[in-house]
Amino acid sequence: MCMEQTGLAVFSYIFGGIPSGYIIAKLSRNIDIRQHGSGNPGAANVYRTVGKLAGWGTLAADALKGYLPVKLALILFPGNNLFAIVCGSLAIIGHMWTVFLRFKGGKGVATSAGVFGAMLPWPTLLAVLAFVVGVAITKHISAGSILAAMVLPAASFTMSGYPPSFSIMVTIVSLLILYKHIPNMKRIWLKKELPIEENRPQQ
Repeated sequence: MCMEQTGLAVFSYIFGGIPSGYIIAKLSRNIDIRQHGSGNPGAANVYRTVGKLAGWGTLAADALKGYLPVKLALILFPGNNLFAIVCGSLAIIGHMWTVFLRFKGGKGVATSAGVFGAMLPWPTLLAVLAFVVGVAITKHISAGSILAAMVLPAASFTMSGYPPSFSIMVTIVSLLILYKHIPNMKRIWLKKELPIEENRPQQ
């Protein structure tokens, strides 16, 4: 790996680790998002706890954290699919285990969407549609995330024109996302999962 690739790889992890939800919650309401709602610093908890605008802002920022490193890798090192996978993986790892919050981050859904939006735009679009349908039916963001994590690998393997290595990465990351959502699955089963409606803290 050359110096430029090493630098971009390090950037991918650091950039992916920027705690968007934590920062936005601090700036918006001066709260530590980890001490409210589900305690997760991701977009869903920010949406419920701080508000819609903050939630959507966190979602966009988290997606950008995955999209930009991979897009740079694809542009600067065309044809090097393995390096693009490395950068995408480091961005997701950086988000899930961020150095800025003692290696405790979000579940990686939005950042993964950004990574695969750069790698596999059409399968990712189908996964986003699955996410929207899942949330609309269940009123749970976690349910939409779980559904999207199942749809994306299937779509990536069935749609032609994409490198098999990208589809393999999608499968591995989707399994990791599903693993991170096991507590949510249990709460959904017990009807204890927090709904999408806002649950803002008292001032």
